[in-house]
Amino acid sequence: MPKVSLYDITGSQVGDVELSDAVFGAEVNNHVMYEAVKNYLANQRQGTQSAKTKADVRGGGRKPWRQKGTGRARQGSIRSPQWKGGGVVFAPKPRDYSYSIPKKVKRLALKSALSSKVRDQEIIVVDKLSLDQPKTKELIKVLKALNSGKKTLIVIPERDEAVIRAAANIPGIKTVYVNTINVYDILNCDSFLITKDAVNKVEEVYA
Repeated sequence: MPKVSLYDITGSQVGDVELSDAVFGAEVNNHVMYEAVKNYLANQRQGTQSAKTKADVRGGGRKPWRQKGTGRARQGSIRSPQWKGGGVVFAPKPRDYSYSIPKKVKRLALKSALSSKVRDQEIIVVDKLSLDQPKTKELIKVLKALNSGKKTLIVIPERDEAVIRAAANIPGIKTVYVNTINVYDILNCDSFLITKDAVNKVEEVYA
């Protein structure tokens, strides 16, 4: 059972936390994490790209010259792709890139991502993350005390307006709830900062 240090918001160690083997001590499976990240990024795509094909561009209704006898190559339209102003070959059109992966794969990928953060010593557990006022400088002071990285993912058990508003203005800092964490955000951060209550909720849901 992995054990990590427990800190308060001043950066002082106040104890240790034993993490669940099933969630934070699982075998790291790189392939399922890759599949989960690929799925997440695909689902984020808007799919609004569009270019005109030969059928969409204006003009080109009349054959530019007769088929035979001119000595030139045969042409059917001045809007064919080889002409200036012609259509695009295999032009991209609006489409839906989203797809789903099995729930078991999602759970396994999430456990692998969380376990990799423990293995790489990139997890920071705090007893409580509370701010008197939603001020960015207050949260920056906390993050400096905890020696968090430039890209930090803050995981809180429930909505905390003060923390969310304070983190909104800091580049590289993202705040999520236990029920909205995903593999991409976990792997994309330098430091995984999570409260003790959030750890308990994660273990309750995914163990």
